[in-house]
Amino acid sequence: MSCDNQYQQPVTILMAEDDEDDRELARDALAISHVANDLRFVFDGQDLLDYLRREGRHAGDATATPRPGVVLLDLHMPRKNGHEALAEIKSDPSLRQIPVVVLTTSHEEDDVTSAYDLGASSFITKPSTMSGLIQAMQTLSRYWLELVDLPSGAVPG
Repeated sequence: MSCDNQYQQPVTILMAEDDEDDRELARDALAISHVANDLRFVFDGQDLLDYLRREGRHAGDATATPRPGVVLLDLHMPRKNGHEALAEIKSDPSLRQIPVVVLTTSHEEDDVTSAYDLGASSFITKPSTMSGLIQAMQTLSRYWLELVDLPSGAVPG
């Protein structure tokens, strides 16, 4: 699927994932799925917040850190975990409209409940196979990048 969404422009997908192998698998799954969007990575919850607020290593040129249309968030990361980052995003009036999809290996009921309590838009347990990940990325991109209306700040130009 190509970028056939209502905007006819790629939407930035920001993935917070500390595992390099998982980042590469996600990149490959989106490429195989023919999802024509701008995929960017941050390495933990603190890096995610720095990106969204354009602080730390992400300070400076706003074109280098476009506002994401959707955030894919792992829960178990160093420095600041996904629960902490999600709580900060959803408590910040300038960030709370960004959809946050938890994409994690956890399927613990406490993690699911906590994520939704903190304001997650969706909770997806990472598939254990590449074909499952491809299917999940296709479904995720179809829903978030083609069917729903995103806030205007999520779309370039």
